[in-house]
Amino acid sequence: MLNKNTVLISGACLFREPRGKRRWFIVKQSDVEGWEIPKVLVRKGESSVRAVLRMMGEKGGITARVLEEVGRAGGVATTNGKTLPQRHIYYLMLTKLASSDSIGFPEFAWLEYSQAVKRLTSKREKTMLKSATIVLKKWKKQRQKKKS
Repeated sequence: MLNKNTVLISGACLFREPRGKRRWFIVKQSDVEGWEIPKVLVRKGESSVRAVLRMMGEKGGITARVLEEVGRAGGVATTNGKTLPQRHIYYLMLTKLASSDSIGFPEFAWLEYSQAVKRLTSKREKTMLKSATIVLKKWKKQRQKKKS
């Protein structure tokens, strides 16, 4: 259970596989920050899964499906001189998106894993993307078992 002052943030480890080539989605929010996994503040009364789906739909114009949780991390943020605890929850997400014209992020890229990891600025986000690839491998294995 989170304390009432904790800020909850959802992250989207979003991928697609056009022509069998896996690409990961990363964004750059402004000139000040580096490249990152897209994240959103979870609204009061909203689930972290719902928040990440809302962000991808509203801001990204992307229909996506949450497959699994990838990982969690803590931290703090200082706003208006007040330090608040943060909780990040990252999700593995899949999209069938073919076009990338309508995306509402200032800058974005669909990259192979190695390129995405090189561009990500935060060590935590590099770790989460690595975890996403491991979770995806397990998810695909379980899916194959169900089919056979």
